[in-house]
Amino acid sequence: MIDYVSTRDTGIRVRSGKAVLDGQASDGGLYVPQSLDDIRTDYHDAIKGGFRDMAKAVWKVFFDDYGADKTDELVEKSYRDKFAAPEITPLAKVRASSGDAYVLELYHGPTSAFKDVALSALPNLLSASREMNGFTDDIMILTATSGDTGSAAIAGFSDVPGTGIIVFYPYGGVSDTQRLQMVTAAGSNVTACAIRGNFDDAQTGVKKLFREIPHPVSGVSLSSANSINIGRLVPQIVYYFSAYAQLLEKGAIKDGDKVDFIVPTGNFGDIMAGYFALMMGLPVGKLVCASNKNDVLTEFLNTGHYNRKREFWKTTSPSMDILVSSNLERLLYYVCGPEHTLSYMKQLEECGEYSVTSSELDEIKSIFEGVCADDSEGAAAIKSVFERDHYLMDTHTSIAWACMEKAGLSDAAATVVLSTASPYKFSAAVLEALGEELTGSDEGNMKRVREITGVPVPAGLAGIFEKPVVHDGVIDTADMKAYVIEKCSE
Repeated sequence: MIDYVSTRDTGIRVRSGKAVLDGQASDGGLYVPQSLDDIRTDYHDAIKGGFRDMAKAVWKVFFDDYGADKTDELVEKSYRDKFAAPEITPLAKVRASSGDAYVLELYHGPTSAFKDVALSALPNLLSASREMNGFTDDIMILTATSGDTGSAAIAGFSDVPGTGIIVFYPYGGVSDTQRLQMVTAAGSNVTACAIRGNFDDAQTGVKKLFREIPHPVSGVSLSSANSINIGRLVPQIVYYFSAYAQLLEKGAIKDGDKVDFIVPTGNFGDIMAGYFALMMGLPVGKLVCASNKNDVLTEFLNTGHYNRKREFWKTTSPSMDILVSSNLERLLYYVCGPEHTLSYMKQLEECGEYSVTSSELDEIKSIFEGVCADDSEGAAAIKSVFERDHYLMDTHTSIAWACMEKAGLSDAAATVVLSTASPYKFSAAVLEALGEELTGSDEGNMKRVREITGVPVPAGLAGIFEKPVVHDGVIDTADMKAYVIEKCSE
């Protein structure tokens, strides 16, 4: 039996269903399994069968109070016939400058981004949690997005009974395709709203709303679809097992060999899922945290100093344009303990920075490596990989690829780069990286990339430009509270 506790206070203790339902602990901390010993398992049991079988094995470890039969049902409901690739997260071999690497394609879901893997699951987990906990209130999902979470959350929660969702995204801070995926969403229970500010402003605002808005409000309780919700994070663990199983099937590794993973990340959720996979027992070597010009995580992983008091850069990899990486708090809990974590989070909120101890940093560096690359290095990676191997990457995957080239291939048996989105979600930047002129519109850029590369446009993106805009709100962060209360009352 696994107890979930707040990263800031182990006295706050719930079972997994309640942790999913709440989204965030009452003290502002994030829910985590109290002890890593509780999740340790024989990884061989988790790599049998296909992706859905692996998901069932992983979910049963983390969501033990749902019951085995219910878990099997939820996995099937979440993943059957929803992804374009039969493997759900297929693995592609791609040539690097110093040897072969593998790209784990996480973007074959409804909105062509890795968030689909988790956000196809979370609505089902949440609905089951309501039943388990005898919860009768309606639920409003509050979500901040740097680009891809919003459209994936809207797709997942659209028209789910008893549930509404509000997505806040940074005005001018996402690609036009990402924006259109959100603002053209026609679900009767969904709202997308731009905020004047960056993703950190949106994320901080959402976290404050959980503390400041009484539960319930107008008979509606609040929850989250961001990776601060453990129900969003756990499904992401599965594709690390999937990558390992596919490497074994391809004969690229032998059973027990270690595999390095290069993870483009801003909020530290995707790479935290890799940490959980390692702690479960999967033979993971290094977890390389790949950052863009907003390199706050690179500095932290190399020096132990976290400092959000820096210039914020808008880059061609907008989903990584983040200075406050929420999921890092989960790692701090396991390395530093709840008392230090509470202290560090308080320092971050009040002073904008904190530093871990040298021994804590040593433990973190034994697993993680921080590397960063800028837009030009990411663009160069798109161009060189396409020319060398006719493989097309998006702007986030290319940052990870550039970071892998910087770090160099280790002595691990294989290296896997996590590919987080279809290149067609960032057609303008991809087109420029290939050395081509922009057409003047995202629709034209998408068509031009298709002409040049021959790579098919995902079905979910092909008709996005013909859909009418139904969500055109733009507000200040100071107005988020009133906005949410109004939507709950509706």
